[in-house]
Amino acid sequence: MAMGKLEFLASCGVERQTLEIWIEQQWLLPEATSSGEVFSDRDAARVRLIQDLQGRFGVNDEGIDLILHLVDQLHGMRRALAELQHSLRET
Repeated sequence: MAMGKLEFLASCGVERQTLEIWIEQQWLLPEATSSGEVFSDRDAARVRLIQDLQGRFGVNDEGIDLILHLVDQLHGMRRALAELQHSLRET
């Protein structure tokens, strides 16, 4: 589900300044449209992960950078594996 910034802030319980910092750090990458930034369910899931890492686990910003990078790599590898499996089935 696509959400504008205000709706996203309200649904995730994140302050505007915090969201801006997370976007600047590229922890969140909203889609840029002519009407502004649009956030997805994936972005909301990342917010929950970031909040858990900061709050429940006490991970610092450098650790969050690393964890998000590794999560992104893992998802990329899963996508590549799925594409490979699909290609192998077609041959």
